Amino acid sequence: METFLIRLLQFVLAISLLVLLHEGGHMFFAKLFGVRVEKFFVFFDVNIGKWSGKLFSWKPKKDDTEYGMGWLPLGGYCKISGMIDESLDREQMKKDPQPWEFRTKPAWQRLLIMIGGVLVNFVLALFIYSMIMFTWGDSYFKVSDMTMGMRFNADAKALGFKDHDVMLGTDQGSFREFANVNGDFFRQIAQAKRVDVLRNGKKQSIKLPGDMDMLSMIKTRPYFVEPFIPAQVDSVMSGSPAAKAGMKAGDVIKSINGKAVETWSDMNYQTGVLDDVMAVKNTHKDSLAARSVVLTVQHKGATKLDTMRMVMTPDLKLGVYQSSLASFYKPVQVQYSFLESFPAGAKHGWNVLRGYVGNFRYLASADGAKSIGGFGSIGSLFPPYWDWYMFWSMTAFLSIILAFMNILPIPALDGGHVVFLLYEMITRRKPSEKFMVWAEYAGITILIILMVFANLNDILRWLHVM
Repeated sequence: METFLIRLLQFVLAISLLVLLHEGGHMFFAKLFGVRVEKFFVFFDVNIGKWSGKLFSWKPKKDDTEYGMGWLPLGGYCKISGMIDESLDREQMKKDPQPWEFRTKPAWQRLLIMIGGVLVNFVLALFIYSMIMFTWGDSYFKVSDMTMGMRFNADAKALGFKDHDVMLGTDQGSFREFANVNGDFFRQIAQAKRVDVLRNGKKQSIKLPGDMDMLSMIKTRPYFVEPFIPAQVDSVMSGSPAAKAGMKAGDVIKSINGKAVETWSDMNYQTGVLDDVMAVKNTHKDSLAARSVVLTVQHKGATKLDTMRMVMTPDLKLGVYQSSLASFYKPVQVQYSFLESFPAGAKHGWNVLRGYVGNFRYLASADGAKSIGGFGSIGSLFPPYWDWYMFWSMTAFLSIILAFMNILPIPALDGGHVVFLLYEMITRRKPSEKFMVWAEYAGITILIILMVFANLNDILRWLHVM
């Protein structure tokens, strides 16, 4: 429960900040051009009976804008006079146009008002990334420094890769780091026609088609490629099954229930198999039998293997902390001055956007549709503990996603309004009010369907249905 609340708090704080600044971008340009903003709300104040749905609101003196917070945390809105938006206020549109209304302003001003939110989110992301670079610098594990090489699945081996190959680069350039939030490492392989590796101390090249499916590379278990990390115990939790059995830091697991183990991926795969077995066990006796495992372990400094028996926890944990890249390799650490952090942050933010846009095309596939997630998936991106570096990194990432999603040409989103404004600027004709209303209805319907679909995916994943 505690980890859930920590994730929830981070998620709500990040989304509130992004929505506040996004809508603030719209309001800034609206007030800059003399357009009246009637309401500025974080979250939606959907009416419930006679209740207006407002958690609180206030209207400063000599200000036309009512500020407040609604109860439904699905976004926010900035109600602009003389504009057909999600409020669908047609009564206002029946009145004579007023000089302070959106509809009476030049098209270029209306365009800036509409892209104001997206612009703020994108600039905010670049600023956050810049401050991350300034505060923490950039730390990563260079792929070519991973001397134990990589672990490959059957699909990768069929193309010519072998376990322990050290990845050097492709015809597109050298590899930087194994993976980051936008999957550059996998994308580079997917688009490569040649991958250079170091095998037994000699450089070799592997030919690839250049158009591999990156999504399947990431979704397949085991992964297409991942760093070779031995199943070495980093530390043991006090009172855990592993501690009671005598396991210690530095021990290396070699097998579980007779199944060979080389890496933590192998170990996690085998516990995943046990989890499937547990799902069909109906009695406590059957469950206990499934959790009772036999491990062969090589103790630190020993040459012979030791057989260890233990009963895993109900959630199939041994009670050990796994070794990681940091257990075997020293990360590359780059520090930036205040001025240097801005180009570094902008470059990183642009790469994140480029990667996210590149991945967007996979949503048209069946696997891509299944990967769409709702609030649960987004919330799970935050760590189960409070970490300012991760919080700001995820906030910047979500800011980029929010900017990109809002600029999509879907009615009811900023991008839909931009399309209609561009049409007006090119043809010198405004779309009719009737058309705009029906477009808004269609856009809202599309967004509701997408929201239901995304959150349904979360529920199905939670139920282990997919």
